Amino acid sequence: MKIGLLADTHIPQVPGLPGAVLQAFQGVDLILHAGDVYHSTVLDQLETVAPVLTAWGNGDLGLESDSRVKLAQVVPVDGIRIGVVHCLTYPQLPLEKVFGDKVDVVVFGNSHLASISTRDGVLFVNPGSPTLPNYVGGRLGTVGFLEVEHGRARAWLLPLSDAEGVPPA
Repeated sequence: MKIGLLADTHIPQVPGLPGAVLQAFQGVDLILHAGDVYHSTVLDQLETVAPVLTAWGNGDLGLESDSRVKLAQVVPVDGIRIGVVHCLTYPQLPLEKVFGDKVDVVVFGNSHLASISTRDGVLFVNPGSPTLPNYVGGRLGTVGFLEVEHGRARAWLLPLSDAEGVPPA
């Protein structure tokens, strides 16, 4: 299963979801948004590509009633448990407290800084922001991908400038 990852879109604080996001996500089976969506139209746009699940971000006022949005999501895929949350305070707050159980992968946002790391046997992925990378507007940022196959997870980041002109997968 190939999963598209993004966070911190901040729409309509910024002009709109870049077309490069939808282009990059062509062919994914699921999209996980790690919060600060700001407006449900972003989720609607993403759902034209694949189903969407979202963690509630501190800027997501008014999205509490949207069934795609939860404070934290746990998504089981092929023996891997993927936790999605906006703001991560690990290791200060144990992951079991955040997600209610053990997870193998954590997708998070809030910092606008794209990163992939492994700690304590857990894969952590922050896809950064496609619209405000490193809190700087006016340029394309990043999205991430998570591939889960045979009980193993692999993540990578894609600068959206690299997605321009790339044919859909």
